[in-house]
Amino acid sequence: MSPPLTPARRDALSREILRLKADLNAVILAHNYQVPEIQDLADVVGDSLGLSQQAAGTSADVIVFCGVHFMAETAKILNPEKVVVLPDKAAGCSLEESCPADELRAFQAAHPGIYTISYINCSAEVKALSDVICTSGNAVRIVQAAPVDRELLFVPDENLGAWVREQTGRPMTLWPGNCYVHVEFTQGALARLRHRFPDAPVVAHPECTQPVRVLADEVCSTEKMVTYCRQSPAQRFIIATEIGMLHRLQKECPGKTFMPAVTDSLPAPTDRCRCSECKFMKLNTLEKLRDCMARLAPQIHLDDPILKRARLPIDRMLEISAPARAPVSR
Repeated sequence: MSPPLTPARRDALSREILRLKADLNAVILAHNYQVPEIQDLADVVGDSLGLSQQAAGTSADVIVFCGVHFMAETAKILNPEKVVVLPDKAAGCSLEESCPADELRAFQAAHPGIYTISYINCSAEVKALSDVICTSGNAVRIVQAAPVDRELLFVPDENLGAWVREQTGRPMTLWPGNCYVHVEFTQGALARLRHRFPDAPVVAHPECTQPVRVLADEVCSTEKMVTYCRQSPAQRFIIATEIGMLHRLQKECPGKTFMPAVTDSLPAPTDRCRCSECKFMKLNTLEKLRDCMARLAPQIHLDDPILKRARLPIDRMLEISAPARAPVSR
């Protein structure tokens, strides 16, 4: 992780980024897991669904995606004529890595007719092999809309898939993949934290394991976490997701306290609980954001057949999810 920025350095970088944004007619999209200084500078901060909706409707010439690689790819699929850049092309995802396109293609060939629902945390090649895409915020709705006469395959997150299966009652084959951050949370560590803070509701992301989810007061996407915590009368919360979300929650719910859920390796909450940090999300920094805008690199490039085929299941998702609440513009 990069050393903390001095206030003067942060201000100078921020001014330069805003100047570049105006010059390029760019929009800066940031996922909820980004570092605070990037969230504070972004035009839109949100979850994968909200950011996909924003990317689909933007009038900007350049999309600067502060997230991980598959998110920037999604923006490119929705905007093939626009320039899409991200601060660090090495910002990957353990879920994306868990489902190589050739392995999915082989599984589909062995199970003809299977209906593939792919979590957005996957590569463009996997999206191109899918019938529909989903996010954690709309996965239940997407599965409910799936054909009733087709066998369903959910890739690549087995924990999100299991939670959706519980919510919908739809039988699904689950791909054996997971988010390395969310599976670090354990039932034992969370139970001990609940015992210490019995007045704090536990809010967990559905990428957490089932033993963690059963202890949660609310299981939801990061965007829905904002709504839940804002509307709850509770004054403090235990949040079981990547720690970048705490900055967004603190801004959206001033006066309330948010504690990161912990793991067995770190049994006490801290301001910077590294156990719940995504090493990929944290590759993006203000310096890299400035540099990618100044150089218009690294850019996302995809072959036309992949762009066209991958867009179909994304458009299907956006059509099904049209009534969903968009993230808050900054």
